[in-house]
Amino acid sequence: MSKLSDLSQYLPSPAETKDLLQARRLFHGRGHAYDGLHHITVDWLPPVVLITLFKPEPRSEIDALANILRTYLPSCTSIQLQHRYELSGPIDIVWGELIQQLVIKENTLKYNISLGLARNTGLFLDMKNGRNWVQTHCRNKRVLNLFSYTCGFSVAAVAGNARSVLNIDLSRAALNVGRENHRLNQQALEIVGFEKLNIFKSFGRFKKRGPFDLLICDPPTFQKGSVDIIRDYPKIMRRLDDFMAPESALVLCLNAPDLGREFLIGHMAELAPQYKLSEEIKPPEVYLESEGKGLKILCFQKNNN
Repeated sequence: MSKLSDLSQYLPSPAETKDLLQARRLFHGRGHAYDGLHHITVDWLPPVVLITLFKPEPRSEIDALANILRTYLPSCTSIQLQHRYELSGPIDIVWGELIQQLVIKENTLKYNISLGLARNTGLFLDMKNGRNWVQTHCRNKRVLNLFSYTCGFSVAAVAGNARSVLNIDLSRAALNVGRENHRLNQQALEIVGFEKLNIFKSFGRFKKRGPFDLLICDPPTFQKGSVDIIRDYPKIMRRLDDFMAPESALVLCLNAPDLGREFLIGHMAELAPQYKLSEEIKPPEVYLESEGKGLKILCFQKNNN
């Protein structure tokens, strides 16, 4: 059985991490590609290292890993440990200073991050390539961003010269962070909308606000009382023609470990056959998967022939 300190051999080389101003995942054990290390991830959120555990580890192991990471990242000023196996995902300070609010950089864009205040930090690093894709494919497009969370996709779309973006989420707090993310990047809010809505009761509103040229849909797998991905994703697919433009594109995301890409492909073929799979966006290479249970991002393009 591997010890936490063993993951040091899998960390990126110094050449790969030469830009220490950029946020990134350093180690991804959740893909079950590293024996004995399935329960841990390590993120670099300059100047913070965030170790996330999905099952308990002795403090001696945590301290040994922290010592390795302090040497590996000399600009680090805080090492924090999140216990994701506990419901609220509490965070402890392993070493250094208490930092709960910070701004991270991804390429040329910036995002607000919170540590220890909620289960998630405010930005999903595995979606980096998806945000990059949106930024390079949305020029002059009207974008609908469903389950927008803190509007990372929206920030990328505006940076890519989208004509407009409408962000929809059930969490007003997340949308407020999204608004601040746009301000952080000095982006004009006149072309960005933020609406707290139940998506499955709002298709009529989308029709009035549309048509949209690009749909981004990144739902949670399950949220009690609001989202069950198996039941609810098809509801969106069958209503696409109500609010999407004739030559529209879709970015459909799926982060359910027990569902493969076939879930999206099969339901689209049945419920929206006018859209054809055009591209699959892979997460960054660090998100190595041995069982195919990681993030899936599929792009579809409407075929009007």
